[in-house]
Amino acid sequence: MDVRPHPMRPKVFVVQPIPEVALDVLREAAEVTVYPYMDRQISVDELVGGAKRSDWLLVLHETHVTAEVINANPDLQGIGSMAAAPHIDVAAANARKLPIVLGDSTITVSRATADLTMAMLLGLAYRLVEADRYTRCGKFRQEQTMALMGIGCPGKTVGLIGMGKVALHMAPRIRAFDMRTIYTKRTRLPARQEQDLGVEWTPDLDDLIGRSDFVCIACDYNPSTRKLIGKRELDLMKPQAYLINTARGRIVDEPELIRALQEKRIAGAALDVYWNVSRWSSAIRRTAMSRFWTIPPTMPSFSLTR
Repeated sequence: MDVRPHPMRPKVFVVQPIPEVALDVLREAAEVTVYPYMDRQISVDELVGGAKRSDWLLVLHETHVTAEVINANPDLQGIGSMAAAPHIDVAAANARKLPIVLGDSTITVSRATADLTMAMLLGLAYRLVEADRYTRCGKFRQEQTMALMGIGCPGKTVGLIGMGKVALHMAPRIRAFDMRTIYTKRTRLPARQEQDLGVEWTPDLDDLIGRSDFVCIACDYNPSTRKLIGKRELDLMKPQAYLINTARGRIVDEPELIRALQEKRIAGAALDVYWNVSRWSSAIRRTAMSRFWTIPPTMPSFSLTR
């Protein structure tokens, strides 16, 4: 009989529900508590309470770990983050000599974001969300009706603003639907890679916007891309073109986008990112235009190999 004392397992507080397969891995090494709600972001007070009861915090992208949270528990041992650019007060963590462990989620997230962006593009091209509402409202009375004719995909042009990991996954998906891809990026891809991907480079953002039937934002958020898409850029879009943003909400001037949609200066938009993720603008909530649809930022599906 083994009577040796077993070391106490560390306590980990997870700030929102995550896939059970990931929690199972954590439970092999720690006592795990999960914030149970999916209808809101965890508040600072709730995060402070979780920190006080835990040795480690596991946070996601939109979790703001402030100095108040970090200093709530003198026995806190570290913070794990599944975000490439976490909202953590690094100075406060350094002052406590707390390690911050970043998980490499870029491969999974990039592929899933590319798939999500294509799903949005297809939904706009064939007016799928509108068609669902139309049918459920009992308006479907005519076979092959023109009431819901979309612009479709073959022969259309997709403009990718940026050519990072997400856009690189998107290029072959776009090509599979017989569409053209143009992209803009400060550093052009090698000619062979452009040929393999079937993409065309343009150095001019205005040119890309004006030629595209679908303008897809796939660039990083930084001071140079804040409000990159504003009234001037929206006015450069074709009236029948669509804007898709799955990058960062603050790349787009949100009030100007809503105004462009309300005035029917562009055909529509699809978003899964917003100026303020935790508090959507009242204008977005009031906007009920059929070709403007939004979804919450979602956790990508993934498989875990052990």
